[in-house]
Amino acid sequence: MTARITVQEQMTGHTQTQIAGIEAVCDLSGALYLPSLSLLVVSDLHLEKGAAFARRGQLLPPYDTLATLKKLDAVLARYNPAIVISLGDNFHDRAGSALMPDAFRQSLTGLAKGREWIWINGNHDPDGVTGLPGMDADILSYGGLTFRHEPQAGVATGEIAGHLHPAATVRRQGKSVRRSCFANDGQRLVMPAFGVTTGGLDLGHKAFAGLFSKPSLVAHLLGRDRVYAVRFGNLRG
Repeated sequence: MTARITVQEQMTGHTQTQIAGIEAVCDLSGALYLPSLSLLVVSDLHLEKGAAFARRGQLLPPYDTLATLKKLDAVLARYNPAIVISLGDNFHDRAGSALMPDAFRQSLTGLAKGREWIWINGNHDPDGVTGLPGMDADILSYGGLTFRHEPQAGVATGEIAGHLHPAATVRRQGKSVRRSCFANDGQRLVMPAFGVTTGGLDLGHKAFAGLFSKPSLVAHLLGRDRVYAVRFGNLRG
């Protein structure tokens, strides 16, 4: 196994932040890396989304799982974490992991080799995964942090969650640009969706009400070649 890299070796194009005092790197891919824990977090992969729609008679391009797995492979190669936590909606529906083609199953098995892998259960896949390495959990507390799919109402210091697919809009060179983002006020962080066919919900939406201290909230927007940290008060809309 290759040596685990330092934050300084991976900061180009990314932003560094803290969650409950723990150092974290917001990666351009939409993954979060916690160097002190050698832990990588991804959220809302929505694997087999195209297949789930096809089972309901609606055809989408069937390339989403392959593209998401390639993206996941790249970020794992970048950080080589000892632990991976996937924060729910790992598959787009309850049947996704059981019906996933063997080639994709083998790819995931290879990515998990030599690591601890935790699948947090989401609202799309509440029963966990089938036939894949790792363990399922509804909530995980580890290293002074709490990992869950849906943010808990009210104050939740040290919480890292997904579910809401945060996005934000800024004005750049006279144009409005909307991007997926990490949302972090230093106490709670909500992850962007990692899956390639997922949408985003604006940080001003009522679903985010009460989750953050607005004066401390920073959106780490996923640009084309780097992550941009923008304070909530400087966002458009």
